[in-house]
Parts: sequence; structure tokens; C-alpha cells
Amino acid sequence: MSVNVKIPFHLLVQTIYLLECIDVSKYDLSIKIDYENILDFLCHKKASLQLRETYANIIKAKDDDSRHTARMRYLQEKRELWGDNS
Repeated sequence: MSVNVKIPFHLLVQTIYLLECIDVSKYDLSIKIDYENILDFLCHKKASLQLRETYANIIKAKDDDSRHTARMRYLQEKRELWGDNS
């Protein structure tokens, strides 16, 4: 079953923090792989949501200078998240 769910952003951040505190070095390789996949996905989701907020700052900018600054910040964050090919 493939169903999307919504959770509050603060819960996403808390979940990532909690997962980062767990030491999985003693567990089986399959657990380690699942752990890394889940943590990577959640961290990427968090970064995507932050990128969306950065994009919104372009639209909310009050003048051309602040819009340009917001756009440069957005492009930098986008490059960091998706790499140079996006």
C-alpha cells in the first residue's frame, strides 16, 4: 500500500534527532541498511521542505534587492540538495 501521510514539521525534526542518537553499530546489517535508508529519506524530506520555504521567500520579498538575495539563496540551497544537474 502506498499512502502519503502528513506530520507536523517539528515532529519530523524530532524524529530525525532521535534516530541520529541511536547507535545501530551492534545490529544486523539489514537493520543498519534500513536505518540509513529511513534516516536519509527523512533528512532529504526535511531539506526539501526547507527549500520550499526558501522559495516562498522569493515570492514574499518586498523589493527587487531582497528578491534577488532570496533567489540566490534558493539557488544555492537547491544546488546543495539536488546537485549541479538540477
